[in-house]
This record gives sequence, structure tokens and C-alpha cells, in this order.
Amino acid sequence: MKELSTSYKAVLTTLRSATTVKAASNAVLLQFERSANQSAAVQDKRAGYGQTYYEKYAAKTAEKEESTVATKITTAAQLAERCLDVAQNYKTLYVMGCFGAPLTAANKKRYTTNHSYNKAAARVKMINAASEDTFGFDCVNLIKGILWGWCGDKSKTYGGAKYASNGVPDIGADRMITTCPDASASGWASMEPGEVVWTTGHIGIYIGEGLAVECTPKWKNCVQITAVGNIGSRAGYNTRTWKKHGHIPYVEYSGKVEAPAPDKKPASPGREVKATGVATKFDKALAGTYTVTASNGLNVRDAAGTNKGVLVSIPKGTKVQNYGYYTPMGGVNWLYVKFTYRNVTYTGFCSAAYLKK
Repeated sequence: MKELSTSYKAVLTTLRSATTVKAASNAVLLQFERSANQSAAVQDKRAGYGQTYYEKYAAKTAEKEESTVATKITTAAQLAERCLDVAQNYKTLYVMGCFGAPLTAANKKRYTTNHSYNKAAARVKMINAASEDTFGFDCVNLIKGILWGWCGDKSKTYGGAKYASNGVPDIGADRMITTCPDASASGWASMEPGEVVWTTGHIGIYIGEGLAVECTPKWKNCVQITAVGNIGSRAGYNTRTWKKHGHIPYVEYSGKVEAPAPDKKPASPGREVKATGVATKFDKALAGTYTVTASNGLNVRDAAGTNKGVLVSIPKGTKVQNYGYYTPMGGVNWLYVKFTYRNVTYTGFCSAAYLKK
């Protein structure tokens, strides 16, 4: 503490004002320890350790404050409807790192000191000028906040959202598009409401009729409805052209998720993503090649169990390799598998109920 308060005051300020475990974890990793490996994978792994202790020691306090929220969003249609509801019926403001907090005096202080973007004089002025019934969001935190249970409750610190709940991890816009098993730069006219629309560093939700909901400092500086330029402009709406769209693995879609068409260009060497969880059992008889049978795709998770973070969602027909290692959980064997998908080699856990040998 002495070292932080004397030589690393900026880090200590971040730790005191951080609104997520990952923000605090990254402050220590990137600004205090400054280790050689500062990759996204290391950041996620470190934040995961912190989240474990947060849930162990702070969960009871958080549950008293945030209690249980409105109905959990389970379908893409509900997600699209809730995004539209926020855009049409709530006062909102673009606040970096904010996932639906009402802009009370305490929250204004928190968010004008926790992120460099928010510290800019113009942003501080906007945030401080907002009424207390205004809710702060940024692009990806609009989606995560809603999936974490945001319900517009002004009496709750985060509007009713519970951080990293409902099986939805704290990831950025560029990471979220990679969780889509069918992310595509074509097929815009056949999009399904509830799909994400993405461009570098920014993300929104398609709501149908050629429109999307996004939270951006551009145009109205809030959660707003815009036209999807890939489909066409719409009178009365600002237009954004996106790079990709796809189905995220955290809600159910009415349509079928199809395997993407093979890339025409030769595959380039990819990166590796490996689960932090460890298999607890071994059975040589289980070893072999398996095929995904789930019609809407299968989530590959960071550890055994449906409450664990999703590394990626893979489409029906994808082949994965198991070497006999697994973890039994809730009456189901979670196989520890390895496979390559879109030039990325993954090692993680899949439910054996949706795999055929």
C-alpha cells in the first residue's frame, strides 16, 4: 500500500474507482507489475483469478445491494426488444466502461476518474451535467449490461445489472464478434434480430427492418437507433456501415446457425486459445474424434459446466479431438477437446451430450 500511495498513485486511484474486477486486475498487471506477457489471454486469466475471490468474499454484499434483477434475457428476440426499449424509453449517455449505471453523484465521480476517455474535459462536463435518471453505457456494455440483467432500476448502482452474471463474460467488442460461430461479412439482408453487428472497436444489435441499436458518442451521444448501411439508408436515421454480423452464444435464436463457407484464401498461421480449467478424470475409451451435433452450435467453455465462460461457439458438424480427459459435472461428461476453427487452435470443454464419436 505504501508503494502504491507514493510511487503508483494513478494505479491506486484506478483500484479505488474501478467498477469491474478486470479493470482493477489490468491496472496492476499493465501499470504496476508490467510483466513481459501482457496479452489478452493473460489479462483474462488474471481477471478470472480475481473474479473467483470477488465472488467468494464480496458476493454477499453485492447481492444485498443489487439483489435479483428483472427476467433473464434468454432469446435473441428479447435482446433486440430490450435494446430498442432502452433506445426509445430511457435517458442514456455514452460513458466508457459503464454498463447501465444511473448517473448519480457517486457514479459520476466513479466514471470520470476510472477511464482516460471519460477524463477528457468535454466528457467530464457531459457526465456531470447528466440528470440522475440518465443511464451510462458504451457499445459492448449495452449488450453485456442487458444480458447481465439490467432493468433500468435507478436505485441500483448498476441499474440492476450484476457484473459477469448469467454466463456472459466481461469481453470487449472485438472479442465478442469472435464468439459468433458464423460471423460473416455477407448475408446482411437475411440477418436475424438479435444478431450483433460489428466494426473494429465497436458493436451493436440488429433489431430488424434494416435498423440497429448502438451506443456511440457519434451523432446523439447515447443509445440510439441507426440504419445498417450494408442493407441501405433509412429516412430519419443516421447510417453506419459495419464489417461483420453474427449470432452470439449467450441467447437462443429462432433460425439455424450454419457453418461458415470455407475461406478462399490459404489459411495463415493462427493463434492458440486454451482453457484455464483442468480435466479431473481420464478414460482411454473416450479418446477419439467427435462431431458436434447441436443444430444451433455448441459452446466451448473455459472449464466444465454451463456457468463457465465461453471461449468460442462452433457450428454443427465441427470435428474435435479428445484424448481421454474429461470432467463429470451435473451428470454429464465434459470432454476436454482440441480443434482448429477459423485459423485459431482451441483447447477447452464441451458437453458430451452434443458430441457424437
